[in-house]
Amino acid sequence: MSIFVPYLFGMQIGRRQFIHSAIMGASLLAVPSRASDILFVPGTGHAIAGPSPLLLEKAKAALASHASHIRNHDLLAIADFSKPSRDPRFYVVDLRNGQSTPYLVAHGKGSDPNHSGWVHNFSNVNGSEATSAGSYLVGETYIGQHGGSRRLVGLDPENDQAEARAIVIHPAWYVNQSLIQDQGKIGRSQGCFAFAKEDINAVLERVPAGCLLYADKV
Repeated sequence: MSIFVPYLFGMQIGRRQFIHSAIMGASLLAVPSRASDILFVPGTGHAIAGPSPLLLEKAKAALASHASHIRNHDLLAIADFSKPSRDPRFYVVDLRNGQSTPYLVAHGKGSDPNHSGWVHNFSNVNGSEATSAGSYLVGETYIGQHGGSRRLVGLDPENDQAEARAIVIHPAWYVNQSLIQDQGKIGRSQGCFAFAKEDINAVLERVPAGCLLYADKV
């Protein structure tokens, strides 16, 4: 079931051959305005908090900073790694109406070596298998070893090795509700933004080439 609460972003989001080619080429939940705002899904008894308000502010600042590199001005994707992997913490925000759709997303093994379900650190180092924080330009779709996937270009110093590290959006068997029920967390990626197989088509549709993906924790 869907619930909607207006949320206003007073900002529009707007490298080089690859960036130019990237640019050319479930239920809805509202984003809460305060950390204490909790969203209850009617009929389920489940509560899901939205992305951290502080992280939203950082994401808006990133939109302003990278506006000249971003083609899609209507959508913003936020990975809130302040939250554990058992929670839907990847948000696709429609800036035209404020609606937000949450999805499960995995973080890298190097960011959580003991598999606690929480991101403890970020890394931009090749071979670290860690998640990198920062702003990403979403690139083109391709068919990889995991199936339908989408390339990412790191726009910040803390994630500018994303292409070299092959950090992408892709589906993974280890992202699913059964694992959460069994062990209280989902699996870990090698640094990629890995999604449930049943969600990947929606994610690829809702996070098109040319938009901004912002990842961090607060």
